[in-house]
Amino acid sequence: MILVTGASGFVGSAVVRLLVEAGHEVRVLIRPTSPRTNLAGARLDIVEGDLLDTASLERALQGVRHLFHVAADYRLWERHADAIIRTNIEGTRVLMQAAQHAGVERIVYTSSVATLKPRRGGAPSDETLPLAAGAAVGAYKYSKVVAERLVEAMVAEQNLPAIIVNPSTPIGPGDVRPTPTGRMIVEAAAGRMPGFVDTGLNLVHVDDVAKGHILAWQKGRVGERYILGGENVLLGLMLADIARVTGRRAPRLRLPRRALFPVAYGAQAIARVTGREPLVTVTGLKLAKYRMFFSSAKAERELGYRARPYGEALADAIAWFRRHGYLKG
Repeated sequence: MILVTGASGFVGSAVVRLLVEAGHEVRVLIRPTSPRTNLAGARLDIVEGDLLDTASLERALQGVRHLFHVAADYRLWERHADAIIRTNIEGTRVLMQAAQHAGVERIVYTSSVATLKPRRGGAPSDETLPLAAGAAVGAYKYSKVVAERLVEAMVAEQNLPAIIVNPSTPIGPGDVRPTPTGRMIVEAAAGRMPGFVDTGLNLVHVDDVAKGHILAWQKGRVGERYILGGENVLLGLMLADIARVTGRRAPRLRLPRRALFPVAYGAQAIARVTGREPLVTVTGLKLAKYRMFFSSAKAERELGYRARPYGEALADAIAWFRRHGYLKG
């Protein structure tokens, strides 16, 4: 039996699909309120619960040999930032302790490249550059750094059988919520992004990230971290490629990052009233100071990991958003 947390989400559902297709017996832990769009038709043992509910974790872990902890609160803004911290730090702590107590034999913990320091000048970063919690920008990044250090400490001190994977920025089908990057794709595809800041991302197909999880489970070394990334892409090029796929004119206006902070503060003020996450956030602008470029060389070398060209991921994402009504036409 394999347990997957975050199974209704973007990356988690992709991991579940691969495990089910390979014939594994899969159990998922999901909240009662979580959308189940990505789980439709899959042969699953569903346990309703929460990462902070020990009793539900104990139910979910009964008879489980392997665990994929994919669940996370991935938002760059939230009215109450402590909600992100509770889920990502305390939720991880409680689950890892419960898994240890239940005798789980192997764990894949989904971290993020947010836990790594970017290199100056835009050179790709790698697993040798861990970020200090005090240098993390925003609640999400801080929570993922602290949670990753927590898992590493449990591996070293309590023999927790965990392998850490660090996905970069996944895109593709199944982004139901959608993620901050998915929202940006939707806005750009709808022609609502007239300009951009000079930054860059590492973009990877969500299905390749899922395959990387499986490879880490099969071949990864306990206590090691593996970046699961794709191509390093400038934001301006990404928007131009979206325009090409959708038949729109590419935005050419390069906006000064500092000048957008008043816009972000205003958007967040409105969001506190409406409850809707703003497209432009203060945290996002702070992160855009650096090109978030990464290398997956270690995963390629040790796991046999490979990622398809990012253009395929972008096309798949736009097609999925169209089919599911996020985009018209």
